Amino acid sequence: MQQLMKQAQKMQRQLTEAQEELANTEVEGSAGGGLVQAKVTGNGELLAITIDPQAVDPDDVETLQDLVVVAVRDATRRASDLAADKLGPLTGGMGGMGLGGLGIPGL
Repeated sequence: MQQLMKQAQKMQRQLTEAQEELANTEVEGSAGGGLVQAKVTGNGELLAITIDPQAVDPDDVETLQDLVVVAVRDATRRASDLAADKLGPLTGGMGGMGLGGLGIPGL
């Protein structure tokens, strides 16, 4: 049991480190061939939107709005994929047993 707890604590540290790394990683998404770009952290926090002046047409605001939504979705999808890559091995469990099954708070 003590060995299992040590292993769980090690996994907790690794998970915390991976989460911190994600929070400090920036991921970009784009739409319209790069006319609209969104930047998010690895954990999905929106940091910035960049809009190329060519994308701004006062007579067609709806297209610009759609491009912004697509760029943000692209960036958050990439962040989600990154998180799955970083956290997947850690949250997948210890020896096939999911950490959540251990009843350890926060896991």
